[in-house]
Amino acid sequence: MREPRERAFGALPQPYLLFLGDTTEPGYAKTAFGLRDWARDSCVGEFALAGASVSTGLPRLSPAEARLRGARSMVIGVANSGGLIPDSWIGGLVEALEAGLDLVSGMHMKLSDMPALRSAADRLGRDLIDVRTPPPGIRVGSGAKRGGKRLLTVGTDCALGKKYTALAIARAFKARGVAADFRASGQTGIMIAGGGIPMDAVVSDFIAGAAEMLSPAAAPDHWDVIEGQGSLFHPAYAAVTLGLLHGSQPDLFVVCHEPGRTTMLGHPGYTLPSIETVIEQTVALGRLTNPAIRCVGISLNTATLGSDTAAALIAAESDRLGLPVADPIRGGAAFEQLIDACLA
Repeated sequence: MREPRERAFGALPQPYLLFLGDTTEPGYAKTAFGLRDWARDSCVGEFALAGASVSTGLPRLSPAEARLRGARSMVIGVANSGGLIPDSWIGGLVEALEAGLDLVSGMHMKLSDMPALRSAADRLGRDLIDVRTPPPGIRVGSGAKRGGKRLLTVGTDCALGKKYTALAIARAFKARGVAADFRASGQTGIMIAGGGIPMDAVVSDFIAGAAEMLSPAAAPDHWDVIEGQGSLFHPAYAAVTLGLLHGSQPDLFVVCHEPGRTTMLGHPGYTLPSIETVIEQTVALGRLTNPAIRCVGISLNTATLGSDTAAALIAAESDRLGLPVADPIRGGAAFEQLIDACLA
């Protein structure tokens, strides 16, 4: 039997068709939105099942239509709670294989563990590619100080802009001639960057060591901008967040927040912490491996606000907190001030 491939990173078959399943929660479609926003030239369209109410705005195509437009693989664009592939998706995934597309997934549940998909891939000569697979040889964290500078994005919750903020900051650093790398710690970031380590797939004892591997020693003037995961206050994902914080040893961190969100994604019984509380807790816990850790600014996801409302909120929050505040996607003077603070 033909063995499907598993990859933590590497050259993925592009262009992509983005699979949205039957998703109704936009926050769970962050993989699709991330690829649309940061790898748009590699996306030909989207494919959704009956019942889906989420859309990336890309052309709605069947797998056969996408193949005619040059797509080589279909990417599962959903990152739901638990990373599960429900039975209701199997028909659509097999349809993509039959249309001549490979399947790419960042879910916890492996494509290669599903008999119906393995059988179809074997019959059709297609590949099943699971990117949520950590590299071999990860060691426990050492806590040893290493060269280079590091910035980590942290959040009041999941799926509110940590990846987008890290990508935007890394791009801004490079635009100013600063040596910098975006370090992907989740499946979408890995698909965008072509490399990284899926932190939430690492055995808990080794998360800090994986973060050290993700951001190795570098030249004194080199910046690693590290994509954050979860939230220190999330009842399900705080453990991953803490291990990434300790292993990253960030010199600086940026707090990411979505105005108007009041409860944790998928856990409505848990109220979001304030930005100030996140700063305080991140400094307190981060000092274990970097006593000099400090918050350098705030990233607000103002996608649901009008431009004038967003600008007023950004200015008011900066005055209130005494820190640079910006929406990296809107850019502008506020974002340039955040970058100035990072590089000061």
